[in-house]
Parts: sequence; C-alpha cells; structure tokens
Amino acid sequence: MSSIDGLLETGTKLWLDSVDPELVLDSKNEGITGATSNPVIVADLIKSGRFDSLISDFANEGLDAESIAWRITDHLVGTAEKVFKPIFKDTIGDDGYVSFELDPLLEDPSLNLSLAERREKYVEYGLRWSKDHPNRMIKVPATEAGISALASLAAHGVPLNVTLIFSMRQYRAARDAIWEGAQSLKDRIKFKSVYSVFVSRVDALVEKQYGDLGSAKGLVGIVNAKLIWRDNHDFWADKNLPLNQEMVFASTGTKNKDDAPWKYVAALAGGDIQTNPPATNDAIRLQGIDFKKELREPVDSKLLSHIQDHIDFDKMETILLTEGVQKFVDPHKALISLIRQKFSID
Repeated sequence: MSSIDGLLETGTKLWLDSVDPELVLDSKNEGITGATSNPVIVADLIKSGRFDSLISDFANEGLDAESIAWRITDHLVGTAEKVFKPIFKDTIGDDGYVSFELDPLLEDPSLNLSLAERREKYVEYGLRWSKDHPNRMIKVPATEAGISALASLAAHGVPLNVTLIFSMRQYRAARDAIWEGAQSLKDRIKFKSVYSVFVSRVDALVEKQYGDLGSAKGLVGIVNAKLIWRDNHDFWADKNLPLNQEMVFASTGTKNKDDAPWKYVAALAGGDIQTNPPATNDAIRLQGIDFKKELREPVDSKLLSHIQDHIDFDKMETILLTEGVQKFVDPHKALISLIRQKFSID
C-alpha cells in the first residue's frame, strides 16, 4: 500500500491543487477525487507552451487577452470536470468537484470598486461560470465583498468553495451567509459548500511577526485549522443534510525548510479534504508515512491558551487576507499580460 493510500484510509479526501490535464488523469487513477484551480496554476500551464494552439484559436476569434484568459481557464477546469464526473455521480454530488476561481481583479485596490459593485459581480460571475457545470465548484474569497455575495449564490444552488480563510471570524461569517441563502432552496438535496482554511501561511506569518513562540512554534496554523474544523463539524451536525459541508485544508505545503514536507498533511489527516500541491504529494509517495487520524485529536488546552495569549488573530487575518488577495490579483494581471505579449494581442 502506498503512502497516498494510507492517507486516504484515514478518511481524508485528496483534491489535486492543479488542473494540469496529465496530472488530473494520473491523480484520479491514484484515488484523488477532485481538483482546484487559481490564476497562478493557469498562468504556469500557459507558460509551459502546451496550450499555444488553443490560445491561438481563441485569438483568431477576435477575443481580447482577458477574455482568452477566462476561456482557457474554463477549458482547463471543464476538462478536469469530465475526469471527475463519475465520482460526482457515484457520490450523488458529495465529491468529484473542480473549483473555479472567480475574477481576482474584483478585489484589486487600484480599480476602486465599491462593495456593492463587487458583490454584484461575484453573483453575476458565479451564476455565469457555474451554469451547466454540475460538478464545478465556484471559488469565492472570504473578503467582505465575497462573503456578502454568498447568500445569493447559495440561494441559487451554486456549489461553493470559500477560499482565503485564515480565521474563525471569516469562516463563521461565510458559513452563516451560505446557510442563510440555503434556507430559500426548495430542497437541499444538492446543497454543497466547502471552506478552504489556509495553514502554512499562518505559521510563516506568525514566525515573522512573533519570532519564537516556544511550545507553539510551527503549530499555530494547525491549531487554527483544527479549531475551525471542529466548529464546522459541530455546526452542520444537526442540519440533516444529505451532502457533507466540509473543510478544505489548503496551503499544506511547508514553507520552513526544517519541516518535513508532509508536516501539515499528517497533522490534518483523518477527515474532510486536503488540496496538497503536487510536490507535497510527490514527497509523500517517496516516503513510507504511516498516517493516523490526527485531525480528530483534541487541541491541548495549555497549547491553546499559550497561542491565544500571544497571537492577535484579527491582525493576522488582516495581513494574510491582504497578502492573499494580492497573490491572486498580481498573477491574474500577469496572465493577461502574458497572453497579450505572447500572441501579439492589443
């Protein structure tokens, strides 16, 4: 049995953090049951040159660079959806999704869009890109505008992946908005939401901001994720929904060179979903890791008190959300620029 098989046996679902068609096929054959996309992933695939012919076809249709960026994203995500569609059908809509990230430029500070304008666009784009794609999950950031759009999207039955969650406050605001919208559905048989909490980015910031936290060093991201997971588990427990409303553990690749590549994977094994970078899964395959159901182990009370005494979670959320938004805005701008320059599009 491979280490990936061992991880899956703990109850963890794996979604590939890529929509590379070749990786998607290989991953599905290995037991991975979904995938996710973002502007960085799409830009890297375009840079590979493998999709130049398709992009040229789009350019010949007279599309501008931004429209081509969305057409190629739609193509890549749609191709992955077909691979995972049998899983979606077998699980009656509980798994087999591919996430599609809405336009990061809605959060670009330089555009100076109002809250109402951003909310309206999130709803418009979410409905547009989810139409006729039953196993496409619309990814919305846990910003003020993103959260304000969730109730409307949920009320339209759009499967949702709330991303860039760094704090309990963000998670609860997003969850409550989605549940509010779900109340207006005639039935909730197909109602599905997941919440992507970022892990290693928390520890990277904590180390930068607070230095050595003694017994809590390198553990804040894990503790934060486990607390949000428990809150999510408890909230949905009495809702009698046919589909699971789950956490997605994102940013599971380690950023500290002294950490084992599978540090976060092991600490959060035992349930819900992980979107591990391909390199992290590669490292797991090379090692005989014996994964345990660590996710379900309670957080040590002394460790939790130590973290709560030293960490300003509101400040952490503000910094990480600002950085997170920019890490999607900049690559999306670069993606559009790349297409414009490479294919001589005005």
